[in-house]
Amino acid sequence: MPRFLLAAALLALGGNACAYPADTAPVSVTLRGHHYSVELATNEAAREHGLMMRTSLAADHGMLFVFPDTAPRGFWMKNTLIPLDILYFDAERKLVSAQVDVQPCKADPCPVYPSAGPARYVLELSAGTAARIGVRNGDTLAIEGRLGTVD
Repeated sequence: MPRFLLAAALLALGGNACAYPADTAPVSVTLRGHHYSVELATNEAAREHGLMMRTSLAADHGMLFVFPDTAPRGFWMKNTLIPLDILYFDAERKLVSAQVDVQPCKADPCPVYPSAGPARYVLELSAGTAARIGVRNGDTLAIEGRLGTVD
């Protein structure tokens, strides 16, 4: 088989391998007109690990924590190496509170950053994002894509 045909066949197969199955398609959110690609944390293990040990987070990326219920939430920065904005949203996806410019934890125990009200969704973005886009309580979070099973 000529090399260019082999290369074309491999590219075609590789392109199909990169396609996302319906249940793992990328999820994104929009807040105040700004679009972010997000990783999901929809189970206890993923929510506990969060963005730990990351050394960077792109300006247009974040992590969306989805809980099975609406309740007061508290996050901490143990083993989180990058400063973050932590945005808490209720079941209607309205912003109930924000903890902004939260710095990595260097103490033990690490402080907890609570929500000011019950939350079901928590969005973590690079520190300074909330101020840059003018986030305010009551802002609505739009979620595009399938969240899958939440437990």
